[in-house]
Amino acid sequence: MAKNIQSLERAAAMLRLLAGGERRLGLSDIASSLGLAKGTAHGILRTLQLEGFVEQDATSGRYQLGAELLRLGNSYLDVHELRARALVWTDDLARSSGESVHLGVLHQHGVLIVHHVFRPDDSRQVLEVGAMQPLHSTALGKVLSAYDPVAHSEVMEAERRSFTARTVTAADEFEAMLDLIRAQGWAADAEETWEGVAAVAAPVHDRRRMPVGAVAVTGAVERVAPGGVLRPELIAAVRDCARAVSRDLGAGRF
Repeated sequence: MAKNIQSLERAAAMLRLLAGGERRLGLSDIASSLGLAKGTAHGILRTLQLEGFVEQDATSGRYQLGAELLRLGNSYLDVHELRARALVWTDDLARSSGESVHLGVLHQHGVLIVHHVFRPDDSRQVLEVGAMQPLHSTALGKVLSAYDPVAHSEVMEAERRSFTARTVTAADEFEAMLDLIRAQGWAADAEETWEGVAAVAAPVHDRRRMPVGAVAVTGAVERVAPGGVLRPELIAAVRDCARAVSRDLGAGRF
């Protein structure tokens, strides 16, 4: 059985200590509460401070939780709330479309799948929560690239790999595609990432009207885009779902 890393355990205990009780604590208080030597406690605090997880008041010298820890917490809460608000709507979308539904967010230069509703049939399917998708070739990724400035910068600066003969990789052509996506309010992927697979996606916005994710219907190309033409009712259903989730997040009407 792997041993726990003592320095990490002490850092975690320190953060928990600062999260409760008094707003700010001095070095002696922290060291005494955790049973640590002052030198050891100061070394851990210094590392946490350099990473932004702890801040030190310039006047009193006391420590408190830092902004970076708050940012990470807010990021977790944002994704958790997004998924919670989307549960009912994505279930309804899968049932009405007869296809799989994915909810994705921007993460590490790609799209992280945070929720996956199976296609409502008896076929064998694999849960894709936690899977990563590329930004430039998937419907989810293209929607995020069109609406999220951070995603846009990342996708334009990265190498846009060609997965199939239909993948758009040229910068000017890709920018033109993003302009179209913004104009129409949705994106599609017809065998641009995986042969035989097509998808339609629309953006989800929060109460600040900022893009926080995207929802997509994904299925066999012959069902999603028969004859090479996307089914209009699928596009409408995906957009309605994304709007409903956005409204539940406080975005109002789009």
